[in-house]
Amino acid sequence: MKFGTKAIHAGQKPDESTGAVMTPIYQTSTYVQKKPGEHKGYEYSRTANPTRTALEKNIASLENGSHGLCFGSGLAAIDAIIKLLKPGDEVISTNDLYGGSYRIFSQVFLNYGIKFHFVALDNIENVHKFLNKNTKMIWAETPTNPMLNIIDLKKLSKIANENQLLLVVDNTFATPFLQRPLELGADIIMHSLTKYMAGHSDVIMGAVVCKDDALAERLAFIQNSCGAVPGPMDCFLVLRGIKTLHLRMQRHCENAQAVVKFLSQHNKVDKVYWPGLESHTNHDIASAQMDGYGGMVSFNLKGNSIDDAFKIVSSTKYFTLAESLGGVESLCGHPATMTHAAIPKKEREMTGVVDSLIRLSVGIEDAEDLIIDLEQAMR
Repeated sequence: MKFGTKAIHAGQKPDESTGAVMTPIYQTSTYVQKKPGEHKGYEYSRTANPTRTALEKNIASLENGSHGLCFGSGLAAIDAIIKLLKPGDEVISTNDLYGGSYRIFSQVFLNYGIKFHFVALDNIENVHKFLNKNTKMIWAETPTNPMLNIIDLKKLSKIANENQLLLVVDNTFATPFLQRPLELGADIIMHSLTKYMAGHSDVIMGAVVCKDDALAERLAFIQNSCGAVPGPMDCFLVLRGIKTLHLRMQRHCENAQAVVKFLSQHNKVDKVYWPGLESHTNHDIASAQMDGYGGMVSFNLKGNSIDDAFKIVSSTKYFTLAESLGGVESLCGHPATMTHAAIPKKEREMTGVVDSLIRLSVGIEDAEDLIIDLEQAMR
């Protein structure tokens, strides 16, 4: 089954009681039992809900995984994954990552005895410097947020396998349409479904996908025991959004390419970050492990003035200044004061998140209008 067909059909079938084509919203907390323990597979919606089950099967299929689990947010999914560890364990994480991930690692789980090393994983050799007997997990984002760095997942998985480590990949920016980390050796995939997968800026949700049965059982236990699950209405909205994922991602990629061409020629722009540029570090790796380069673009300005950056993001009309990304509408943001404000200035600047950096989530509007919008905002 090809990707677009999976997006529309995987995990779903007409409702047996009514023949409804769309998966119903099973807005219920509990289910009838004929006698204790005898039911139709559902007993309480924290443990399982038919709408959520359809979504979990759909996402697992898109990632070519065996098991999918949905959570109330992307951070709730991260929380569940890190709960696989115990005090004294260590994690090697990419240093250029979503600010919320950095915050939960450095300010929450650090208090529970888990140590995190933030490393530039676009150079795989850096991993070896931090490997020790306590290392249990490698955490990778690729492309990274917001610098769009690319990590070689095949090489990273080789290191993980040789050292019996779990390799977790945040695949939010790429989506399974562009990249499938399980095929490249990852053990666990994490998604903020809020972004491209749902695609309409109307849902908060996360997901975890894996192949290993024992690992899935542990994660399902955490999901049920800790209870950070999404409701059926939100699951329905994500299922609906995924049906057009392949079409949306194609347009995101096309529009991003057009925007990158414009920015690369603008006299106020210092540098553009997008994996599709041949000048981009690890462009060859992106070309090998991805089926396209995505709709996220970052750039910084000559002079590195925060005031100039503020003026641009406050002057756009179609690029809405807002948190988040991956919706059909274009968004712009200032990572240093928005998505990555939780990261200390010195650390974020070392990764490239300088005061003038602007991050664009290029939507699926007409590319010509988006370029005109940026042009007038940058005058």
